[in-house]
Amino acid sequence: MCLWCHSIDDLLVTGSNKAMVNQFMQEMETKFEMSNLGEMSYFLEMEIHQATARIFISQRKYAWDILKRFKMERCKSTPTPLVHNEKISKFEGGDRADPTIYRSLIGSLLYLTATRPDLMFAASLLSRFMQSRCQVHLGVAKRTLRYIEGTADYGIWFKREEQGQLMGYSDSDWAGSVDDMKSTSGYAFTLGSGMFSWNSKKQEVVTQSPTEAECIAAAGTTNQALWLRKIPRDLEQNDIEATVIKVDNKSAISMAKNPVQHGRSKHINVKFHAIRQAEKDGEIQLVHCSSDQQIADIMTKALPKGKFEVLRAKLGVSKKNLKEEC
Repeated sequence: MCLWCHSIDDLLVTGSNKAMVNQFMQEMETKFEMSNLGEMSYFLEMEIHQATARIFISQRKYAWDILKRFKMERCKSTPTPLVHNEKISKFEGGDRADPTIYRSLIGSLLYLTATRPDLMFAASLLSRFMQSRCQVHLGVAKRTLRYIEGTADYGIWFKREEQGQLMGYSDSDWAGSVDDMKSTSGYAFTLGSGMFSWNSKKQEVVTQSPTEAECIAAAGTTNQALWLRKIPRDLEQNDIEATVIKVDNKSAISMAKNPVQHGRSKHINVKFHAIRQAEKDGEIQLVHCSSDQQIADIMTKALPKGKFEVLRAKLGVSKKNLKEEC
């Protein structure tokens, strides 16, 4: 969805390109039974605002509908969706939460992440307790709704870039799950402005070191990068530079680059070393970045207010600033 909007945004910058788009639409109308409804402004609960060389996508109405559905439209807002350093378990105990309400709430949050990557980790975390939900989990979910109340009009700006280069961020939170000690992987991709692809997911295996967890996260990010690189190729843009993937663990980068095995890394499954082949083929390039610059950190753990707001801005999530349009 975001890639499509970014491409259309590039086409509408000049008058000649706009004429080409209009001609294309006229040809489509002669071959198929269709109607030209004009510039898109609302689609599948997504609100699209198109300005010169920019597109703003949000789900403001849908966010307010969620708050009204769960009677939280007048609640006091919070600055973050989750409490920093708070760990929740499926063995919390206490009264069970209504399964219909809880599942409906989590489903709504997951759909809202289509334009709100800042909610991705919270929605992913809460979805782990579908079968063991209790009032504690429901309370955490309601805190996320309180965060939405204060940021309901937030969305993502996609701005036209002359040299938009595909870049990814990969991170993991080692042994973050208190139930099974599994880690969480997260990634985010950008073409130069707002993020257009992101994910947060608990890893399927228990890792024995932070380096192993980072390797697994980087492998998943590499697979996503290889898939995303097919899109410009389908558009006949074959001269594509290696996709830079930023990782904040030097040991993981070293293992991906150095094929020498040793005692500290031999336990890591061979399939995760496919990163080496992708880098050798010139498809990706792992680059170290500091933890402060690791945008994917927001996909793997609950953060304090200051860091959360900084990374949220780097994701491209913000209000639609009307002053910028004047």
